[in-house]
Amino acid sequence: MVDNLLFYDLLLIVLLWLGGILYKRWAGNRSAICPTPRKPATPLHKHSQDPKPFPGLTHRPPCALCEQAPEPASPAPLVPPAPLPSSAGRPRQVDTSAQFCPQPHCAYYGWVGWENIRANGYPSGGRWRQFQCLSCKQYFLETQGTPLHGKRVAPEVLVWAVGALAEGLGIRAVARVFAIDPNTVLQ
Repeated sequence: MVDNLLFYDLLLIVLLWLGGILYKRWAGNRSAICPTPRKPATPLHKHSQDPKPFPGLTHRPPCALCEQAPEPASPAPLVPPAPLPSSAGRPRQVDTSAQFCPQPHCAYYGWVGWENIRANGYPSGGRWRQFQCLSCKQYFLETQGTPLHGKRVAPEVLVWAVGALAEGLGIRAVARVFAIDPNTVLQ
């Protein structure tokens, strides 16, 4: 009866010897299959190390005539338009003093609190109030110019989703978590 310890020692030596032979054969075949990389036929272009100034970033010294020219005058301050008189009828219930007309061609564009905005209800039963400028007769939503403009998602969900994006969660992960379309998250 052969001792088990002696048998396993001999088996280990034979396996190591067989592994060494197979490794040498594999290494010899590999060098024949994968030749050494060739050098390019044309040498690579060497870039010059001399710094070159960008023509758009260099300044010429001003000439004598340029120094004598007067400084451009600052624009005159904008004169606010006259407040619109309130129409007869029921007094306004909705505070529109923080709203302004978003139409650039309107005389009241950018002027806040000039009584030119009136509330016009909720269009199509939506969640955002519609306003109308009494000067240019244009309608706009109260979310005009905000990240909520044009979004049909609840504002609470939008705030949480933006917070998740800011924390580093991906667009698709945010869409899965809040059960919304990934394109909505992207917008």
